[in-house]
Amino acid sequence: MNHCAWRLNGLLFFALATISSPTLQSQSLPLVNGDRVIAHLKAMGEIGKDPAGGISRVAYSEADRQGREYVIGLMRAAGLTTSVDSAGNISGRLAGADATLPALIIGSHVDSVPQGGSYDGVVGSLGAIEVAQTLNEGHVALRHPLEVLIFQNEEGGLKGSRAISGEMREEELSQSTSSGKSVREGIAFIGGDPAHLADARRKSADIFAYLELHIQQGGSLSREKINIGVVEGIVGRSSWDVTIEGKANHAGTTPMSERHDALLAAAKFIEAVNREVTSIPGDQVGTVGRIQAIPGAYNVVPGKVILGLELRDLDDGRIKMVFDKVREDADQIARDSGTKFSFQQIGADRPALTDPRLRKVIADSASRLGLTTKLVRSGATHDAGSMSHLAPSGMIFVPSVGGISHAPEEFTEPQDVVNGVNVLLRSVLQLDSQKL
Repeated sequence: MNHCAWRLNGLLFFALATISSPTLQSQSLPLVNGDRVIAHLKAMGEIGKDPAGGISRVAYSEADRQGREYVIGLMRAAGLTTSVDSAGNISGRLAGADATLPALIIGSHVDSVPQGGSYDGVVGSLGAIEVAQTLNEGHVALRHPLEVLIFQNEEGGLKGSRAISGEMREEELSQSTSSGKSVREGIAFIGGDPAHLADARRKSADIFAYLELHIQQGGSLSREKINIGVVEGIVGRSSWDVTIEGKANHAGTTPMSERHDALLAAAKFIEAVNREVTSIPGDQVGTVGRIQAIPGAYNVVPGKVILGLELRDLDDGRIKMVFDKVREDADQIARDSGTKFSFQQIGADRPALTDPRLRKVIADSASRLGLTTKLVRSGATHDAGSMSHLAPSGMIFVPSVGGISHAPEEFTEPQDVVNGVNVLLRSVLQLDSQKL
């Protein structure tokens, strides 16, 4: 069966002329308009096109504002009631049959990294709008209100979703962003009200469940030719600034045996991070992704180095265990090199397990469509992580060719996009008929 909705005389036509109930009493259920989804995806890909390659629709930029306007237009065309909250998140709602029930929320984000790809976040955002439009056009009334949420500044630290979960701190408003604006200035630029940020916070009682469709930022689905990834959880991420203090001195006159080279100690530390992370069975990862040598001259032995260390895993305890081992290595390197190490934690995102009941709903929905599935973990952070602190949450992954993401070469096959949106649609219908 084609995974796009059947069309007759230019109108959506479903296998059943009418659906009297959202319960899954029949295998014949609505399918999304795949051609429309792909057309919207291509149109969004023109917004923020970077002459140097890829998409630069970074949060709070003019391109971001244009992308948000495009999304709001699609929401209104789909029959959604739209609004922007004080944090700058975009909401589109469809009324449910029972106004007293909490909302079923679906969505993602449309901002990008500099010179990123056309699919990260956008597949889930446009897919969520398509689900709502399919239901509205097919006159399928859910019991619960359905809300499409487009979160602002996901790439800059989940700013929008963390405002909704109440985790965004006041001091974050002063942080600078890739757009050149502070977070405070950016929120105002996109139509939010940073002076009343707390108004964006949601109550758990108002949310029935949250589902997010996203490309897999990794290669296992593409490599194994699996249609749908059922996400087990989103890894936790802890990061530190590591400062190594040695002694700056003349590179030509200081004997090798008398040096306290901070950069040499840093090199040994970087190697130790890799050794410790790979010595323990598991899927944990560790990265030193930033390095600054001071004073940074050819003819000066580096007296100070600042590194950026990041550890990720689905288990907070494992992150702590790896960090403790790395810290012990740093102490030994310091003794051997006559240097001093200090660690300042700059971020700690908790792991977020998805809800087992939602995993089953996603897997069942994919199976009904004849699609293969695999339980996977997300090594990247997502807005679903923030939402999981408020309500049962789940994620659907579709393959990204070669596992490429955050790059101009990022690509997901059209059929995989449509498969994912159909799984999202069927998951919404199944969830709406259940009690969690």
